[in-house]
Amino acid sequence: MEFSSKLLENAVDEMSQLPGIGKRTALRLVLHLIKQPKEQTMRLSESLQQMRQEINFCDNCYNISDTTFCEICANPKRDPKVVCVVEDIRDVMAIENTSQYRGQYHVLGGKISPMDGIGPGELHIKPLVERVRSGVIEELIFALSSTMEGDTTNFYIFKQIEPYNITTTTIARGISVGDELEYADEVTLGRSILNRIPFESSLKNS
Repeated sequence: MEFSSKLLENAVDEMSQLPGIGKRTALRLVLHLIKQPKEQTMRLSESLQQMRQEINFCDNCYNISDTTFCEICANPKRDPKVVCVVEDIRDVMAIENTSQYRGQYHVLGGKISPMDGIGPGELHIKPLVERVRSGVIEELIFALSSTMEGDTTNFYIFKQIEPYNITTTTIARGISVGDELEYADEVTLGRSILNRIPFESSLKNS
C-alpha cells in the first residue's frame, strides 16, 4: 500500500495494530478522522491518552476502575459474600447486562493455558485465594468460558480453595461448550447465572 504522506502511513500502521483492523480498514478510519473537524479528532486523541495514563484496576476484584475500588465493589447494595470469577472485563460487562446478578466479581485476567505460556502465576488467582481465606466469601461462582482452558482454570482454583469449605458453583450449561461468555445472549447468560449448579456436579458430568 503506497502512501503520499508519512504521517498518514504512521497513523494507518498504528490503527492496524488494533484487533480485527487490517490495513484497508485502518486507512478508511484514518481518512474519516482527517475529514472530521480537528477538535473532534483531538478529543478522541485526548480521551485515549487520559484513559491510558489514568485508568486503574480495582484493588479488590481487578475490574477496570477510575478509583481504588470499582463501582461494583464500592456499592453497598452488592453482596460481598457471593463472588463471580470471570476471565476479563468483557465478561463482567456481559453478566452486568443481564441485571440478574447482585454479588461481586473477581477478574482473573485470563485463563491457564500452558500452550500460550500462561500459568497460575500470571493470573490473579493468589489474591482470589486470599479473599476466600479472609472468611467474607460464602459462595464462589465459576463463570469462565466452557473451554478446556476455562475448565482447567476452574479446577485449579477449586483445589486451591478446597480447604476453606465454601460453596462453589458454576454457571449452568445454557452456555454451549466452547462458547466465550461475552458472546452469549443476555437471556441465556442470565438464566445460566440464576440456575447455577454445584461445581462438584460439573466435574462428575465432564
